[in-house]
Amino acid sequence: MPLPSVAVFAMGGTIAMAGRGEHGVKPSLDAGALIDAVPQLADVASIEARTFRLLPSPEVTIPDLFALADAIEAAVAAGAAGAVITHGTDTMEESAFVLDRILAVDAPVVLTGAMRNPTMAGPDGPANLLNAVRLAVHEPARGLGVTVVMNDEIHAARFVQKGETSNPAAFRSFPPGPLGWFAEGAVRIAYRPGSRHALAVARDAEPVPVALLTVTLGDDGRLIERALDAGYRGIVAECTGGGHAAGWVADRLAEAAGRVPVVMASRTGAGEMLRRTYDFRGSETDLLARGLIGAGWLDGLKARLLLTLLLMAGADDAAIRAAFAAWLDPDPAV
Repeated sequence: MPLPSVAVFAMGGTIAMAGRGEHGVKPSLDAGALIDAVPQLADVASIEARTFRLLPSPEVTIPDLFALADAIEAAVAAGAAGAVITHGTDTMEESAFVLDRILAVDAPVVLTGAMRNPTMAGPDGPANLLNAVRLAVHEPARGLGVTVVMNDEIHAARFVQKGETSNPAAFRSFPPGPLGWFAEGAVRIAYRPGSRHALAVARDAEPVPVALLTVTLGDDGRLIERALDAGYRGIVAECTGGGHAAGWVADRLAEAAGRVPVVMASRTGAGEMLRRTYDFRGSETDLLARGLIGAGWLDGLKARLLLTLLLMAGADDAAIRAAFAAWLDPDPAV
């Protein structure tokens, strides 16, 4: 029987880096070179490889991801069983989260990359790419949403985080852990997430600037006002603990919430925002009462992207609040 077809879109990143010079490597390898480096792919799928971008991942933009979403949907409509995106790890969790919100396909869409570039001993890119293609043709992976495959683990876009600078085991998922793993070439899926929380955003919508600020000890909050003056149309504040800030910072956040949507996430990167535990000036109950929006268990990076997409879609205050509240329900009706 013919092998299933998989569309591989190369975006750049460490997996595609070579040409070591005086100051290190840079994106150099196109999609064909990545595929040629993994001959075992020929036993798994028929690969349609395309060099979509050749960038270090901090340079990937939301318009890039919208264009990529169009290309993925076209490939699936043309018969691809799934899609794989090779991507830099620095912003992989963010790209995966955006794609998971905007894609309208049930076919597996898998991001993968490398922590060790091809010039190093033991590069992990080839094994990650092989596993990503295995997942892309795995029928039970349909409907999982966008996933990230790294270091023999499968992560859901909504949960995945990069938690280390250079270790091959850099990726993790909070709060539930990986969706599954690979063993002897077999795909193991342990659980399935709930609703996708898809958003209808016009692909030609202009990106909306949303600031991500971190609350720290001794912070005077002046960056909040500066963000408003600079034209940011939304703010995500990574607050301390479960949603706390010094009283004087809370005052500035509350003032900002009267002008633009202000979402509070936790700077810890894991755990659900509190709603009714503490009662002091700058506590979560105080900030919520003064107009801030809780991010639920979304971290600051994902909360910023969700707010950005909502604003791009023209959502009003009520719709924004409802969208963030929906993430607290494991399988909401909306």
